[in-house]
Amino acid sequence: MPDRQITLSLPNPDATDRLAKALARTGQAGDIILLEGPIGAGKSHFARAYIRARLGREEDVPSPTFTLVQEYDGLPPIWHADLYRLSHPDDLLELGLEEALGRDICLVEWPDRFGSARPAEALTLALRAEGDGRTATLAGGPAWQDRLDSLGALLRD
Repeated sequence: MPDRQITLSLPNPDATDRLAKALARTGQAGDIILLEGPIGAGKSHFARAYIRARLGREEDVPSPTFTLVQEYDGLPPIWHADLYRLSHPDDLLELGLEEALGRDICLVEWPDRFGSARPAEALTLALRAEGDGRTATLAGGPAWQDRLDSLGALLRD
């Protein structure tokens, strides 16, 4: 079955927060969300809102640009990775991320660094600037179909 794809206009940061919260409400163990877009597109903003929504509290959620991975004690645990500084897919082994993929919730910025090891079962969220806001294109395979189909209702809640 081909990936289901939807595109949403996010006119301001609050709209990005609403999208993150809607996806966080449906989050489950094994979810992988690949965050694509150029520097400044809102990948870390989305991840921060998603993590806070899953944890149900304000939390310091720094960008993992320098640490490469941040782990949060949610149920299930949440991993936020920034692969920008990796030079080769083999570098992923040193991060411990492979043990979390498919088990915990993983938010991964710069997923192109996976190379051919890119997780096929992931949801891809591509962000790009548009005017004063941004556009989000979400694409996912069969495991994401129902959640993407119901996303409009979740965003209205």
